[in-house]
Amino acid sequence: MSRFLQRIWYEGTPPRLWLRALVPVYRSLRALHLAPYRLGWRRPLRLPVPVVVVGNLTAGGSGKTPLVIALVEALRERGFRPGVVSRGYGGGERGPLLLPADADPARVGDEPCLIRHRTGAPVAVGRRRPEAAALLAVQGADVVVADDGLQNPSLARDVELCVIDGARRLGNGLLLPAGPLREPAGRLATVDFRICNGGAPLPGEYAMTLAGGEAVTLFAPERRRPLDAFAGQRVHAVAGIGNPERFFASLRDHGIEVVPHAFPDHHAFTPDDLRFADALPVLMTEKDAIKCRAFAGDGWWQVPVRAELPDDFFDKVAARLAAAAGLEAGSRS
Repeated sequence: MSRFLQRIWYEGTPPRLWLRALVPVYRSLRALHLAPYRLGWRRPLRLPVPVVVVGNLTAGGSGKTPLVIALVEALRERGFRPGVVSRGYGGGERGPLLLPADADPARVGDEPCLIRHRTGAPVAVGRRRPEAAALLAVQGADVVVADDGLQNPSLARDVELCVIDGARRLGNGLLLPAGPLREPAGRLATVDFRICNGGAPLPGEYAMTLAGGEAVTLFAPERRRPLDAFAGQRVHAVAGIGNPERFFASLRDHGIEVVPHAFPDHHAFTPDDLRFADALPVLMTEKDAIKCRAFAGDGWWQVPVRAELPDDFFDKVAARLAAAAGLEAGSRS
């Protein structure tokens, strides 16, 4: 996100008149996209297994990918065999494609690669999400987790999860491009679970925190250091995510002196992007690291995070999915 939009969406700068004028255009395009489904000309594809959608209302990152990873792991612990479907933003693959273990982020997108790497669960990508999701059912998945699918009407869903950035919330509350909203704020009332990532959750929201206290070298994953070991040092902090400042702030919380380098979300890194004139350590997000391993230098570190939520949240999601599959809650354990 540009600094120009950051000031307007989240810092109180009034939107320019031309931005406000484009809101009806965005609203009309959105209505046109939904019209075939609302008029009954098209129907969402109903898979033979339950579907849980993880999404948000705002453009940019809010913590969806860490939640998807945590959800996959929690469902597996509760006896499910989850698979993940993604659009594959940042990659050129049209799909549908089931990701191999060594999938190329430039082809299939960084987030699907990270989810596949972290969970080992089957992950499918495709411009047509229903076709990609169908691959997962064939592979034996008994629940499909749709990453960033809240605004996509083509896939029928049984549970909807909406992640909210606890610090930035919904910004100025306006639709794109005058504000950050993909859908009106009233959409929150229709989702099954609202998750607040950081900050103070509002009534009815589940608190989520991103925990990550160590750094891992890109070229030798067995080499690890506590983040606190970097306290008092200057480092180059690299983030090509929706909200880079969240990553920079997390490093500062460990007493690290940050030289920030913010890139656009899903940025396709090249060695030149990370060629700095000094020998300071380079710390980056795990999502960025998965695109940089092929040319990683000495002193480059990734900072993995895990989403932490109350156990009863995962229990309730699992119970909804079990009910959608016609099972007794806990019968998979």
